[in-house]
Amino acid sequence: MTSTPSDTSPSGIAELGTLVLLPWSGEAPDGSDMPYLLAYSLGDAEGGPEATAAAVEGLLASNGLSVGGNLLDGTAMPGLAVTLRVEGGQVGVGLPQLGARCAAPPEWLAAIAERGYAYLVFTTRAWPEGRPGRAIEPAALAAFAGAEQTLRAAAHVLLPALGPRG
Repeated sequence: MTSTPSDTSPSGIAELGTLVLLPWSGEAPDGSDMPYLLAYSLGDAEGGPEATAAAVEGLLASNGLSVGGNLLDGTAMPGLAVTLRVEGGQVGVGLPQLGARCAAPPEWLAAIAERGYAYLVFTTRAWPEGRPGRAIEPAALAAFAGAEQTLRAAAHVLLPALGPRG
């Protein structure tokens, strides 16, 4: 994931550490694939995982997202500060303070094309093992993304896709 700060002090962005965006898809209760996005920090800022957790929570709060709250349906909120853009095999999540993008697997692109939205889990819990450029085993992803500690420390948002979805 690449992040680009704007309108935020360099020290505020630095406190986030390395942010990662990880797309995957999986079967939803309705039987079809759901495109998921997991956003997390590696916890590698100067203050460690505790500092990054506080910084991520502050970032989310400043954009109207609450940690540990209910699922926010961004498909019914045109003024939501968080955006999702899918184009050319890439997925990008934007906030006023930063933007992130990464390559999306074909099954994720198919799921977003079908649904028109993705389920974002933006957690304050650091995951140092989920480094970009390294293969992440499905079991490790499921263990982290599905852990109660991860889910309770996250904002949960349905984000509508902007732009082409493929």
